[in-house]
Amino acid sequence: MIHNQGPARGARASEAASTRSPPFVSPLEGPMLIASLYAYAFLGEFILIYPVYALLFTDTGLSVAQASSLFVIWSVTGTLLEIPSGAWADTVSRRLLLCLGPLLAALGFALWVLFPSYWVFAAGFVLWGAQGALVSGAYEALAYEELERRGQAGRYATVMGRASALGLVANAAAIGLAVPVFATGGYPAVATASVLACVLCAATALTLPEHRTRAASDDRRYLSVLKEGITQARADRGVTHAVLLVAFVTAIWGALEEYVPFLGAEMGVAQTFIPLLILLVWVGATGGGLLAGAAERLPARPYALMLGLAALVMAAGAISGHPAGFVLIALAFGAFQLAGVLAGVRLQERITGPARATVTSVAGLGTNVVTLGVYAAYGAASPYASHGVTFALLTLPYVLIALLTARTRPLQRSTG
Repeated sequence: MIHNQGPARGARASEAASTRSPPFVSPLEGPMLIASLYAYAFLGEFILIYPVYALLFTDTGLSVAQASSLFVIWSVTGTLLEIPSGAWADTVSRRLLLCLGPLLAALGFALWVLFPSYWVFAAGFVLWGAQGALVSGAYEALAYEELERRGQAGRYATVMGRASALGLVANAAAIGLAVPVFATGGYPAVATASVLACVLCAATALTLPEHRTRAASDDRRYLSVLKEGITQARADRGVTHAVLLVAFVTAIWGALEEYVPFLGAEMGVAQTFIPLLILLVWVGATGGGLLAGAAERLPARPYALMLGLAALVMAAGAISGHPAGFVLIALAFGAFQLAGVLAGVRLQERITGPARATVTSVAGLGTNVVTLGVYAAYGAASPYASHGVTFALLTLPYVLIALLTARTRPLQRSTG
């Protein structure tokens, strides 16, 4: 998503822009943009097949090893397509990609239920992984640039925080509704509801405004943007710091969230109450997202202090051995969610030039890689340590990130 124009070129661009009249913006465009962004975030996570697709695999006769291989296919697809799709979002219509992504996921969900078999499941995960790659980068880039065009770039933190919170609410709602829908109509019912949500999400994408001026999207243009985005992410220290911060802050707690049920069971929580623990940590994360607007200008040292304290709080909750510790874990997840949103805001503020989606996708790739690293570390530690101890150990990187953040001040707002 990010382009490396350099300070001189960026200054010339800013000077030239100041001599032009601001574009006319209808007073209705701002509210419509934000409403569409919120609707897209909600519908993209309101997928009722999420909680039951593992059951579908089991009922089809897949082994645990086969199911695990499907998750690998999903992850690898998203990882391989992350940066190429980001460059594509910078050379064609981002709105088009945001529409295409959910349709690919809808096709995959429909195929799973119509023709259940290992290879069809694999094809569905490829489509689902492609959907994630197409949306990643394009969504943030379109949101930031359209808000900036309206003179509302300062609202980006609030909008992204609320969008992330709506995504969590949609996920929780989908899990809650999946039980009665599945009981009533089985796999066809939850798949139909999921396909419908994806189609509505794609339709919502078409309501998003887009006012970019783009050169012809030929191969040379694509390769130029791809190179520019990667170069900026690598050569611009401020952008590099922001990319790494987004990747690590977002990935670690996001990966650990998958192990919350195991931690709850280890603490003696009955299986029927495990969903309540998951809901609790989601409430914490949702609260963190909603605080993003108020905390947008949080200086580097308080930001670093928040990260370090959140790590200690989560470690304390995890090793407490008591279900009440999940209150601490929920508070920590809220802080990490807030930190991730703010890191994303600073990344967008640093991006210059036409490769905004490409650079953002570099951060997305980093998030995928770190997530896989956390999964591997958790798996390696599991034979030797309890879930509580493993949770605590994997929060230690946040302490290091906090120290580096306070020293390098990566959250300072770019000037010029």
